[in-house]
Amino acid sequence: MTIFDSFNINASGLALERLKLDTISTNIANVNTTRTAEGGPYRKKTVVFEESLKTSQDQLTTMGAQKSFGVKVVGLEDDQTSNNWSYNPTHPDADVDGYVEGSNVNLSDEMIDMMNTVRTYEANVSAFESSKSMMKKALEITKD
Repeated sequence: MTIFDSFNINASGLALERLKLDTISTNIANVNTTRTAEGGPYRKKTVVFEESLKTSQDQLTTMGAQKSFGVKVVGLEDDQTSNNWSYNPTHPDADVDGYVEGSNVNLSDEMIDMMNTVRTYEANVSAFESSKSMMKKALEITKD
């Protein structure tokens, strides 16, 4: 493990949390969307991610061992929970019985996810700052 690995791990976490915030904001913006370009109502999106493993090339440790280098985004998935139905016969997307199929985005859940994501982002920033502070202290040792 090199001295800069912690920076890379924190940076991957920050990038992930930023994508999650972008996805949450898109979900919130489309909470009332009943018709999309694909047809049908908007479906909530979620970010899928996994640990980023790389094979070590470090001669001092076990050659070829798997090491964690943070996280990586695998993709975005549509949430397959059922959509909300409401009675509104005057709506242009209403069916023959007057019901409109709305998005499956729950605004309360999105706000909770957003708060959790912001706190995780802040924790990554704090860890990054700690790593930076340790690096500065290590450089100061060499000045004496």
